[in-house]
Amino acid sequence: MTGPVRRVWDPLVRLAHWTFVFGCAAAFLTQDMRTAHKVVGYVVLAAVLVRIVWGFVGSHHARFASFVRGPREVLAYVRAMVRGAEPYYEGHNPLGALMILALLLLLLVIGVSGWMLTLDAFWGEEWVEELHATSANLLLGLVPVHVAGVIFASLRHRDNLVWAMITGNKLQRAEQG
Repeated sequence: MTGPVRRVWDPLVRLAHWTFVFGCAAAFLTQDMRTAHKVVGYVVLAAVLVRIVWGFVGSHHARFASFVRGPREVLAYVRAMVRGAEPYYEGHNPLGALMILALLLLLLVIGVSGWMLTLDAFWGEEWVEELHATSANLLLGLVPVHVAGVIFASLRHRDNLVWAMITGNKLQRAEQG
């Protein structure tokens, strides 16, 4: 990272992000260990709920209102990106925002459906099991897309986004999206 930096990601955003990363890996690895899988699932679900609340009351870049864009703005960003002229965003770019919403929604569905499977009312309900498994598979499909987007944006803007999610700092630029 070369140039002036600015603290963008607060500690709670970073903690939630890495809880999702390691929690999803642990949930995948503990599928056959019911108790461990449940504990990991509850930790991730709690992190999702905290992150959603933080999306309304947290620091500027953590708030959904600061990064969720409408369809026109997302399409304009995609067109600019195809031309190689997309603006740099100090926070999440419009495509990154869509990915965050999709990942949070899937994590929420996975966590709630997993919890439902522990309840007498839903124990053995095939639709809940299918919802849980399908959502987990969709998440497994979106994670590589997310990682590819992070790598693409990091290379394109010469800004190490993985390091930014560790330190909280991103490049400060005069031109912002």
